[in-house]
Amino acid sequence: MSKTFTWAAAESARPWRVTLLYVVAAALRAASDVVGAFAMRVARAKAEAAMPVTVEFHAIHRDAGAPEGALYVNGELVGYIEGVRRL
Repeated sequence: MSKTFTWAAAESARPWRVTLLYVVAAALRAASDVVGAFAMRVARAKAEAAMPVTVEFHAIHRDAGAPEGALYVNGELVGYIEGVRRL
């Protein structure tokens, strides 16, 4: 006793439901990428806002090479205080 199997042709078109599922999955994946990128930006901005600010004033001979009246914030030179000779 042998059974005969019927096979569909390899070139047969997919049902429209399958194509619709692929489109919906691609849209959800893209939306997930957008929301993930937005969440990363919000988290980065929140972390930067929570960073403590350190203000440093460098006086005349305290630090070698630091000009008088130099103003540093978080280790970066942001400007000079006009008219300051010593702090």
